[in-house]
Amino acid sequence: MDHKLSTLLCLTLLFSTILNPALSELCNPEDKKVLLQIKKAFNDPYVLTSWKSETDCCDWYCVTCDSTTNRINSLTIFAGQVSGQIPTQVGDLPYLETLEFHKQPNLTGPIQPSIAKLKSLKELRLSWTNISGSVPDFLSQLKNLTFIDLSFSNLTGSIPSSLSQLPNLNALRLDRNKLTGHIPKSFGEFHSSVPDLYLSHNQLSGTIPTSLAKLNFTTVDFSRNKLEGDASMIFGLNKTAQIVDLSRNLLEFNLSKVEFSKSLTSLDLNHNKITGSIPVGLTQLDLQFLNVSYNRLCGQIPVGGKLQSFDSSAYIHNRCLCGAPLPSCT
Repeated sequence: MDHKLSTLLCLTLLFSTILNPALSELCNPEDKKVLLQIKKAFNDPYVLTSWKSETDCCDWYCVTCDSTTNRINSLTIFAGQVSGQIPTQVGDLPYLETLEFHKQPNLTGPIQPSIAKLKSLKELRLSWTNISGSVPDFLSQLKNLTFIDLSFSNLTGSIPSSLSQLPNLNALRLDRNKLTGHIPKSFGEFHSSVPDLYLSHNQLSGTIPTSLAKLNFTTVDFSRNKLEGDASMIFGLNKTAQIVDLSRNLLEFNLSKVEFSKSLTSLDLNHNKITGSIPVGLTQLDLQFLNVSYNRLCGQIPVGGKLQSFDSSAYIHNRCLCGAPLPSCT
């Protein structure tokens, strides 16, 4: 009797599982409800066709579930199109670690304030969109963030100084927006990790904060802004900078007094107002790229290292630079 009862129970469970897949579903019902609300807010786009109430949301396209908890930990939409604003419901996925909307030209409106609730978020990528408004101050509250990419959008206003409070940030991409104001002084006080900084193609003005001298950046790209004055604080014999692009600004400092670390592999200073001469120290570096054209440099280009491996376009349109690969000094 006991054997028959256990068999009957097993069969009942098997048939109920077949008839009602929800019993075998890994997906958390609350997460599923939120995702279906997000789909509805986007007006049921084709890219989210797999999001159906009768299927397991852990199998849906554009999302992943944690292998242990089965909670949604990633929402990434980078192929196919969605239209409208980022739905407020994205803030109701409490275990989300990655949120990405990439190459979405029809994504508009501000950066959704409800993202502030995502305390587990590690990667935020809202790039190549038509998102507008400001870079929100609330991002500094998301202490687990390691990567912020808000590039190629229509963001305006200034850069929040509070971003330096993020203890685990490895990279900050705010390039190709319409940001104004100064680079925050607090960017010389990042805690723990020092992020790669991409602030190019904006309308940033003023001077580069001297506080940046305190930090070791690996990559700095401040190109195509309206920055003035000195930039020598980014360099130094003991720094670890590898890629520095300060091109197309209004920078004005004496290059001959600058010391460069041996880690530097790419240096772009073109289209500024930099004076002095090219330091001999640059011959000691394994440079893969160099451009100092369109400045106010003078004197002979030092011979040695990689300096003669670049063609004249790397040196042209200076006040009185001479020597290979430019015409010889008279």
